[in-house]
Amino acid sequence: MAELDHSAEVYLKRIDANMKLVREMLTTVVTYMRDAESEVSEKMRRFIMYMHDVHDIAHLYEERGLPVPRHVMAELERCDDRYRQLLEEAHLDGGVFEKVRRGMAEDPSNRWDHTRQLTKTKGRMEHETRTSVYLRLA
Repeated sequence: MAELDHSAEVYLKRIDANMKLVREMLTTVVTYMRDAESEVSEKMRRFIMYMHDVHDIAHLYEERGLPVPRHVMAELERCDDRYRQLLEEAHLDGGVFEKVRRGMAEDPSNRWDHTRQLTKTKGRMEHETRTSVYLRLA
């Protein structure tokens, strides 16, 4: 009967091989994450998912013919402003969308003009300064 115990060297070689495999797989995952975040940051993606969830909650009420509660509408308004803020941040010099847009602007086959937003100016438009109807009623 063969002896089942191995020397420490054998176990260390097995551990080394497993650690190498885990490191390679982790490197692959991090590479995919960095590639994905070169288009849309994780912060933006998660916020948009949250905003979409709140939007769906409003539709749950509307589908049943019920008025959307004030607190849900107020949260949608907050999300609207926050989304605008995140977009402005992403389009500023060095922001992820600005970098992507700059690369897109060089493509002569574009259907849309992506150069118009490359020089983003700061400031609110008239329609962006309204007061919440839902918060005034609360």
